[in-house]
Order: sequence, then C-alpha cells, then structure tokens
Amino acid sequence: MRKLLLSNDDGVHAPGLKALYEALAAHARVRVVAPDRDKSGASNSLTLTRPLALTALDNGFYSVDGTPADCVYLGVNGVWDERPDLVISGINHGSNLGDDVLYSGTVAAAMEGRNLGMPAIAVSLAGSHHFATAGRVAASLVGAADSLSLPPRSLLNVNVPDLPWEAIRGFRVTRLGYRGPAQRPLPVTDPRGRTRYWIAAVGENADDGPDTDFAAVEGGYVSITPLQTDLTRHGALHDVQGWLDALSRLA
Repeated sequence: MRKLLLSNDDGVHAPGLKALYEALAAHARVRVVAPDRDKSGASNSLTLTRPLALTALDNGFYSVDGTPADCVYLGVNGVWDERPDLVISGINHGSNLGDDVLYSGTVAAAMEGRNLGMPAIAVSLAGSHHFATAGRVAASLVGAADSLSLPPRSLLNVNVPDLPWEAIRGFRVTRLGYRGPAQRPLPVTDPRGRTRYWIAAVGENADDGPDTDFAAVEGGYVSITPLQTDLTRHGALHDVQGWLDALSRLA
C-alpha cells in the first residue's frame, strides 16, 4: 500500500488537513506531520537556531514547533523507519496562485519533499468552504500518481475552486500568472503608542491570461501547475555574460 506523508502550513489542527487525511486514509498508509500553529507565509525556511519538538497527538497526527519545511524534513528523515512514497501538502485555506508560490508554506512543504527525493503535490482551496471537493481532487491525483512522469526536482501545485464537486468544470494544466506590486503596509499603534505595521494584501493580477492558474480557478477548473526548484533565468545567461564581458574590458 502506498505510504503518504501529509503536512501543511495552516497548522496541525486546521480543517483542511483533517479533510485531506479523511480523503486519503482509506486508500494509503498516511502519516501526518504539521506545524503546531499557523505558519502561513513561512516559505522554505528551516529552523536552524534550536532543536525541534515532535509531539504525538491523540488523533495520531504529529505536531512540530517549527516550519512546514521542518515538518517534512522530520517526516522523511530519521523519525520513522520507512520513507514515504509521496508528500502531499494541504489542503491550504486559500489559493496559492502566481507569485504566491514564493511565499507559501504549503508549496514549501511539498518542495521540501521534492528536495528530499519524494514526488510531491501541494493542494490549495480557493476559499474555506468546500474542503471535501479539494480532498476528492487530491485522492484522484494520488490514485493516478504512479503513471505521472516529471523531470527531477519538480512538483505539482494544485488549486481547487471553492465549489461543490458537481460544479467543478474539469482540470487544466496551467502556467503561473503573476501579480503587480503588493499594497503598502498598514500602520497601527500598539497600546504603548508605538507604530507597528501589518503586511498588506497582495497586488492586483498583472498576468491572468487564459492559460494561467488564475484564469483556470476563476473559470471553475482545477489548476495543475508543474513547478521546478531551479530558479535560473536561463534565457538571460547570454545577456548577463555579455554585460560582464563589457565590464571586464573597462577594468
């Protein structure tokens, strides 16, 4: 039977994680290792300044006082004898579209699994109501995972419209769109009169063309975007080399 490692960034008690477990537990051996609190926006950070506590909970889940990437690292390495066959992160409360993948702890948990040699899928719901729909999507993808071939160091980023299953129009393979600049931070005053700042909302969509993840979810389709961990802008290598050569001639 397939062995799955589940994690998330909303915390070990999040409804989305519970829904994901319930959707997959009947079809696989499932291990759950997730942060002990909400770690949204933690990205790929690892905790390197202190040891981590791994705590068994009454429901069989494990919590970690660290980041999503910490959780997957511990879930894959050295805590149990068997390595998982697949890492699933989610179900996130809210979408992870476009630039969100750079900040998302949900995507980071899947990416950590991929970095450790596991196939990995990040699943997000574009809302907070129809977790059963996203769970059904995840179960469908996991059931077909053996026939998927991806290049090394790749993962799937899945975004599900917040709709009943019957209203989902289908699945689309998409590229990442991107947003414009984020809004300005929001100043607030603490009880001692000091100014503090809330990180503000994301910017408006700058690229939500018909082949993007934004457009698919808006149209009622499940968006599936293959991601890679290589951030090199290969098309710019020649231009940067020319720039560097010109600088060398001026030296």
